[in-house]
Amino acid sequence: MSKKTLVRSAETSLAELYERPGFLIRRAHQIAVSIFLEETGDLGITNTQYGILFVLKNRPGIDQISVAKLLGLDRSTAGMVLGKLEEAGLVERTLGVSDRRRRTLHLTRAGAHMLERLKTPARRAQSRVLEPFSADERKTFLKLLERLAGTLNETTRVPVADDRATP
Repeated sequence: MSKKTLVRSAETSLAELYERPGFLIRRAHQIAVSIFLEETGDLGITNTQYGILFVLKNRPGIDQISVAKLLGLDRSTAGMVLGKLEEAGLVERTLGVSDRRRRTLHLTRAGAHMLERLKTPARRAQSRVLEPFSADERKTFLKLLERLAGTLNETTRVPVADDRATP
């Protein structure tokens, strides 16, 4: 086999990898995380931490397991991230009123302030991720992602509990 054929064969096999949906989705996720971190910069908040803060603003008083389910996180990851947010003074855990074994979660004043400070850079990050698309393509892209995630949600180790119907 000639050197030229080997190079062409290697390029073909890499093309097969680069065209795989899993590879492209993972790469798109890496890019989205990188952009989020660039935009939020000195605030020092990760995407996962942002998600937890956002959930707690909209569902104050829920427990760690519920947060994990709403974000599709395993319990240990949710616990670790919540621990960091608690250490930073952004989240507080209190004993439940009806069940003393259950700890409820709330944003602290500093947590609410942080979430407010994150609003603009998070929107900028979202805009940057969608920037390569026209307005119509953005809608289509997001609908296709929602369909993929919604259709295959239950096949994952940690499905997202969709509670959009809950206020």
